Amino acid sequence: MSAPVTMVFVDLADSTAAYAALGNAPVAEVVSKVTQWIGRVCDAHQGRIVKYLGDGVLAQFADAQQAIEAVVFMQQSHTERLRKWPEPLHMGLKIGMACGPVVHKDGDTYGDPVNLAARLSDLAGAHTIWADDTVITHLRQTHPRNSPVVDKVRYRSLGLIRVRGLAQPQSVFQIEWNEELSSDLMTVRGALHDLSRDAQSSGASIALAWLGTSRVFSVSDMSVTIGRTPDSSFVVSDQRVSRTHARIEFINGSFMLSDVSSFGSWVRFADKPEAEILLRRNQCILHAAGEIALGAPFSDFSAATVAFDVAAGQLAPLGRAATRSLFGDSTQS
Repeated sequence: MSAPVTMVFVDLADSTAAYAALGNAPVAEVVSKVTQWIGRVCDAHQGRIVKYLGDGVLAQFADAQQAIEAVVFMQQSHTERLRKWPEPLHMGLKIGMACGPVVHKDGDTYGDPVNLAARLSDLAGAHTIWADDTVITHLRQTHPRNSPVVDKVRYRSLGLIRVRGLAQPQSVFQIEWNEELSSDLMTVRGALHDLSRDAQSSGASIALAWLGTSRVFSVSDMSVTIGRTPDSSFVVSDQRVSRTHARIEFINGSFMLSDVSSFGSWVRFADKPEAEILLRRNQCILHAAGEIALGAPFSDFSAATVAFDVAAGQLAPLGRAATRSLFGDSTQS
């Protein structure tokens, strides 16, 4: 059996919308330049391009650490590039990674890691890197424990996620590339419980609360928008909250929060309140209970903060005092 390799699938998000807005020729030229640049990044990190697939790239790496360094560099550099591009060309990178043995035949590569990397890329969403647990395991097996290489890779568990075409849920990690993200969150090695199974048995609902208002949303209500305008699914009337600030969707048995705002969102969970996740046009899975700060971090006591509860599916209206027992502070909710 061949030695395990790390497969990386990189896809450009929202390219269909870009073609519709700007036409085929100019967008095709941009897509071609970006995918060729992705190829050069892989080559510079000792990777090998297996093939180009329109707006996607499939690459192979012998070393998981080189693969992770390559995709982190891609996200950081491409996101900075998008700041200078017009809105219709804001095609973020969706990256999936998986590790294991593969088969090479007729210039192509086959095997479970290829399929899983492609499916994780599809699930990840723009500006996000998802990897199965074998990537993390391979990284730690091939580098000494507590080495600088391992310690500088930042990741967190997303728990068990249903992947189309696979019978068993996959243990998935999100590789963090945003340097502004709190370092307290990194290298979380514990797996979450099976969210998809819990969601099915509980009726799959999520409760939101802000000041004196609370609502429970079921899967049939998805997607749910959080924003300042009256037509939002959950209205938060604060000037720092965008008209449509965030969106919650039910994807593969989990509630996924996406920030679509101008100023960002911050998330923290009740079981680790000191660790904050900064979202700026990217996503995270909501599990158990916690809070979402809209437009300003939790350190700003005046930030509009929405409490959420996935496990119970019900949440009484929370005030400032109620969150003290949950987070041990006086953050507004």
